[in-house]
Amino acid sequence: MYDSGTGKKVDHMKLYVRRVFITDDMREMMPSYLSFVYGVVDSDDLPLNVSRETLQQHKLLKVIKKKLVRKALDMIKKIDSEVYMDKFWKQFGTNIKLGVIEDHSNRTRLAKLLRFQSSDHPTNQTSLESYIERMKDKQEKIYFCAGNGREEVENSPFVERLLKKGYEVLYLTEPVDEYTIQALPEFDGKRFQNVAKEGLDIDQGEVAKERKEALEKEFEPLAKWLKESALKDKIEKAVITERLTETPCALVASQYGWSGNMERIMKAQAYKSQADSSNNFYANQKKTLEINPRHPLIKTLLAKVEASEDDEQATTIAQVMFDTAVLRSGYALKDQVDFSKRIMQMLYKNLDIDPNTPIEEEPAEVEEAEEDEEEVDADDEEDEGEEEVVGETTTETPAEEAATEAPEAEQETHDEL
Repeated sequence: MYDSGTGKKVDHMKLYVRRVFITDDMREMMPSYLSFVYGVVDSDDLPLNVSRETLQQHKLLKVIKKKLVRKALDMIKKIDSEVYMDKFWKQFGTNIKLGVIEDHSNRTRLAKLLRFQSSDHPTNQTSLESYIERMKDKQEKIYFCAGNGREEVENSPFVERLLKKGYEVLYLTEPVDEYTIQALPEFDGKRFQNVAKEGLDIDQGEVAKERKEALEKEFEPLAKWLKESALKDKIEKAVITERLTETPCALVASQYGWSGNMERIMKAQAYKSQADSSNNFYANQKKTLEINPRHPLIKTLLAKVEASEDDEQATTIAQVMFDTAVLRSGYALKDQVDFSKRIMQMLYKNLDIDPNTPIEEEPAEVEEAEEDEEEVDADDEEDEGEEEVVGETTTETPAEEAATEAPEAEQETHDEL
């Protein structure tokens, strides 16, 4: 057994047979996600008159392992709810999530131990059982949204309409969370629905369906123009949304495609290879563009397309809206240079600047001339300083002149005598 945090060998589980110590190197006794469990196993059914290598292959060990795992999960389940959240879940929550992915036979038991953040409370985490108890009438699925932190998920365009209608959404804020939910086909008869993927069906009434059909017919020219002209190489199709209220458009993955969060995680894998055909397939899948028919930008774009499908301004607007939808949906822009150019064009237009206005050149020659002048001035100052020093050294004081003249007078007197 190895500790999941340090990778060092640990001897948490010890095997005894009729109170005779056999070994503490029982790597198959407990699964890796329960490596934090300490215990002693004493069996009366295992043979003593065989080697340890033979004993480790005994069929009874599989039965013991199965009972140990269930016993450990039952003990965890009995922990007080406050102690469980304050101490156990903070320390070993990731282990439980990994157990859901690895241990298929105990997946239902482990699912009851899961805790996630939710739109129901700003800080407290909730269990799946509590979520189902709070579900609205006729709600058939458990809604969840994954992202890099709670603030990002709360502001995601995919949860706008769900929250407005009073649905509770689970916030998956850790990298392993989305893997965990994908490993759970359902919980208590309720299937999971990633709100960033296709399959979200909120409007189920007859009146809502008729309203949606009318909107689809009204915006059919825009959806067709986006698919076949403006964004023909970038999207799979354009449809009317059921999940947006304030955002004009968003990119939605297919039911078996990558969400923006999953794409970010997969691209950050250390073992990722550029030649991986499976990853390239998912990464290059075209997404569905969902447009919000109630947004003024979409209405104005529809009017422009109905007036002229060759309107260059409408094409530019559609491309910028697509780029913003890529970013808001959690994906990475493939052509960042083209996106920056379009933004610069919009800035030029808003500031009434001609895009062809030349950029002012750097005054390189002027700087060199100024440097030469500074050097000349510095040389002149040095020359003046040297002259002053020489002048000071050749000038004599009156006392020094008197001292030099006295011997000369004495010599003249002596000559006269």
